[in-house]
Amino acid sequence: MYTDVMYGFYQHPVNFFVLLAILSVWELVWKGFGLWHSSQYRQKGWFIAILLLNTAGLLPIIYLLWFKPKRKRETPLKSATKSVRRKR
Repeated sequence: MYTDVMYGFYQHPVNFFVLLAILSVWELVWKGFGLWHSSQYRQKGWFIAILLLNTAGLLPIIYLLWFKPKRKRETPLKSATKSVRRKR
């Protein structure tokens, strides 16, 4: 089974390059989201790990789903009166 797949890539290298391009774009998108959020929350360890380890997008997905801090939601009244409170 495995040898058949590898032989197919050997016979048709275009398929390999298409698969590699799709995987690269997938990794780039998830790595970008992971790096963005880890830098916004000032998590240097996660930032360095996501930046250096190429895991086909798995590490950024794990970070974004389970380890990213939850943002506290403001109540609508607080956000509406924020500008009024600052003007005093």
